[in-house]
Amino acid sequence: MKQPAITIPEGCSEVLLHACCAPCSSAIVEWLLQHGVRPTIFYYNPNIWPREEYEIRKEESKRHAASLGIDWIDGDYSHEHWQGSICGMEDAPERGPRCQQCFVLRLTATARKAAQLGMRFFATTLASSRWKSLEQIEHAGLLAQQAVPDTVFWAQNWRKGGLQERRNQLLQQYHFYNQQYCGCEFSARNAAPTKPALRQQMRDAKQQHKEQLASLSAAIAEQLQGRLADCRVVMAYWPLADEVDISSLISSLAASGKTVLLPKVTGDETMELRHYTSVHDLAEGAFHIMEPTGKPFAWDKPIDVALVPGMAFDAAGHRLGRGRGYYDRFLAAHPTIQKRVGVCFPFQRVAEVPSDAHDVSVDELIP
Repeated sequence: MKQPAITIPEGCSEVLLHACCAPCSSAIVEWLLQHGVRPTIFYYNPNIWPREEYEIRKEESKRHAASLGIDWIDGDYSHEHWQGSICGMEDAPERGPRCQQCFVLRLTATARKAAQLGMRFFATTLASSRWKSLEQIEHAGLLAQQAVPDTVFWAQNWRKGGLQERRNQLLQQYHFYNQQYCGCEFSARNAAPTKPALRQQMRDAKQQHKEQLASLSAAIAEQLQGRLADCRVVMAYWPLADEVDISSLISSLAASGKTVLLPKVTGDETMELRHYTSVHDLAEGAFHIMEPTGKPFAWDKPIDVALVPGMAFDAAGHRLGRGRGYYDRFLAAHPTIQKRVGVCFPFQRVAEVPSDAHDVSVDELIP
């Protein structure tokens, strides 16, 4: 990797690194470790909206730190406090006074945390993002340094020396969730549709149609019954309360002699298929989803169809999941499944679903 023009402050062997997200911190953390500086990640981003977006970014940052064996600190979520701090600046343009105040708030909290930990140096991955003003970040860091005695802000342009290119490589290597906007509701309003915002839109739509979900589910299940008539092996899903209810269909398929398989979460990032024979074979598993207790599928015969739930789908087959990537990883690892069929309510079909490189599309949609 090309060596960037980065100068390590004298006496700096450890640094509290404020991280805005895993993609932005990945190349920086790698460089620090390669050059003898031990980073501790401080995830403090009360600006991020909605809460789901915050949690996704937080979990990705936490996962990245754990994979490297470095310390990670949760700065907690206080969006209402952040909103109060930028009150009156809501309509300011990007890179304007609202962003400046946001940086001051977050970096001052970082400096205070560094002082609590007995660490002298602090830095931020904000300076790696093309969305940010380096001048604003440096100014905010110096204000934070002045506010907290005995701390030093390591002002650095982390975009140079090949780190931006390395960031893109690590994004693919770790399959990071890659957000499409800075973080707050004001930066999101003019951006392309984002996954968390679309998930919220779909949750709202389900609430609006809640009286119709049962009848819609029945019609969709009937349509699926005909679609699956000639299939011998079917991968299905046991529905959550807000998903298309195919529970009766699953029992009917099993009773007719078809091999029915349901997913079971087996680790932080994986799931496996197990045989379903009756509702008595189910037990509550990860994320309060009913999972099969039958024997694991041996992959000794082809799966004709995989029924895949989702929050939203578009005409190209792009699928929006719940944000944890289980189905994307599973489907990518099992390309021999002959047909991937997305199952959703009619209002869950949208014009466009934001798609990342690791997302797996479906081949067909019902309805």
